[in-house]
Amino acid sequence: MEVITLEAKAREAGKTQARIARQAEEVPCVLYGRGEEPCTFQVPELAMRDLIYTDKFHRVNVIIDGTTYDCVLKDVDFHPVTDRVIHADFYVLHPNEKVNINVPVHFNGTARGVRNGGVQQEFVHRIAIRCLPKDLPNYLSIDVTDMKIGQSILVRDLDSEGVELMAPADSTLVSIRRPRLVIVLDEDEDEEGAEGAEGVEGAEGAEGEEATDAAE
Repeated sequence: MEVITLEAKAREAGKTQARIARQAEEVPCVLYGRGEEPCTFQVPELAMRDLIYTDKFHRVNVIIDGTTYDCVLKDVDFHPVTDRVIHADFYVLHPNEKVNINVPVHFNGTARGVRNGGVQQEFVHRIAIRCLPKDLPNYLSIDVTDMKIGQSILVRDLDSEGVELMAPADSTLVSIRRPRLVIVLDEDEDEEGAEGAEGVEGAEGAEGEEATDAAE
């Protein structure tokens, strides 16, 4: 797993100190965890971009006054108007303690059903998991290559060794649906069969011509 390092500066707790940090274009943060005293600090807004605006999950080394904490980004608050980051929570990891976290979901490959004219519908882009820090993934990968039209992948279908999926087992993650008013032929269908169908139409056309001649 990729690890991002944040050089942080300790700050006093409280709304006033948080407001001062934001005025200096820094994000007020808090660090906590089991057996840890909550610690307030601040980091530059720009330093948060690689953690927030990404399709991967990262572990974070937060360095405060020379002490390094192995963490994950637990929660982020945004300004309702400007969309600036106004607060962030970090959770301290311990090797033998499982952690609950949301990680991105990546759908890999081009589904067989999509190649045949179907439409891929994705229902989630992040999913809650529980695991030990050593098993934390950058993202959850789902291969859709063999999916046909009408098929779906549910949470129960995933093989996630070392990772417990917290979503209900019958939750749909992705499905391939048939477009409206479109008839789709499977790519494995025999081409000769299609030619045979055309031949039948041609025969019917010939019969029609013979019937016309007879009528004349």
